[in-house]
Amino acid sequence: MGKTGLTVGVHIEGLTQTMAAFRRLPKEATDALRDRSLEIAEALAGKVAAAARTDSGQSALMAPTVKAVRDRIPAITAGGAKKVGRNRKPAYKILFGSEFGALSLKQFRPHLGQGSYWMFRTVEANESEISRTWLKAADDIVRAFGEGG
Repeated sequence: MGKTGLTVGVHIEGLTQTMAAFRRLPKEATDALRDRSLEIAEALAGKVAAAARTDSGQSALMAPTVKAVRDRIPAITAGGAKKVGRNRKPAYKILFGSEFGALSLKQFRPHLGQGSYWMFRTVEANESEISRTWLKAADDIVRAFGEGG
């Protein structure tokens, strides 16, 4: 979604070593990793969209904009130029206020500083499960392609 959206990747312990192993494998192994990461990201996007729907009215407007990103590591994006709400504002104009709040804009909840109302909080709550799932998928792919696959 580019400049008007927000993309969030999942922190994974051992990512550097795992990616180094993939550089020694054929391109098809990286393609397989992207496919598995997309599956994991789609499950995460569903959880984040559900969190948005149950958080607040403004956050609920963001739920349909939450999408999985096809990358080597699980990532999601939200926001974008899609018009939402009764005033048909671009989603990116509501995204940050619904996620972080605002200091001076009364239409948003109080600013949380480093905190999160729905998106980052949900990603962080699922990070260890996603990390385990992704590392297992990566190990399976390395093993399959490392054995002449």
